[in-house]
Amino acid sequence: MNKSYITIVSGLPRSGTSMMMQILEAGGIPILTDNIRKLDEDNPKGYYEFEPVKKTKDDPSWVPEAQGKAVKIIYRLIQDLPDGYEYRVLFMQRKMDEVLASQKAMLQRSGKQGATVGDDKLAKLFERQLNEFQAWIRGKQNFSILTINYHDMIHSPQSLCQKVNSFLGEVLDMASAASIVDPTLYRNRT
Repeated sequence: MNKSYITIVSGLPRSGTSMMMQILEAGGIPILTDNIRKLDEDNPKGYYEFEPVKKTKDDPSWVPEAQGKAVKIIYRLIQDLPDGYEYRVLFMQRKMDEVLASQKAMLQRSGKQGATVGDDKLAKLFERQLNEFQAWIRGKQNFSILTINYHDMIHSPQSLCQKVNSFLGEVLDMASAASIVDPTLYRNRT
């Protein structure tokens, strides 16, 4: 693994970021995760979150140890990453109505109250935030980004894993990476 860059997995909530982390881990890339958030029915293979990411703006001390590794970061927090590092972002994309349905199902299963904002307003908010993020990242010399469609990854894991492998510099064990994709976990389809 090339130790000079940091692999970031990002996207909207429920867009396949945990699946991508599983792919990278199976493919041989070391990952940063703390396993504080335990696996459950919504993510039976784990969430792959790393709590220090949430405080990056105030404390980016974890970033140097992320070189040569993969870390999951919600797109809104990527802008808090310090300059001086090369970042390769795997950005998961999923149909908005599937993201919203999956989020709603997860909140219902956990007994939590969801946003009081309607689906249309939430979709518009997400789309505005994504447009702002895309405009920001285009202007950053030390970031490169590859968008991965969730649906395509489920249906063509070998092909999509090859794209990821090329983007990351041919570092994945392809057979292991592609074998992780589990189509039975593709729920909340539209």
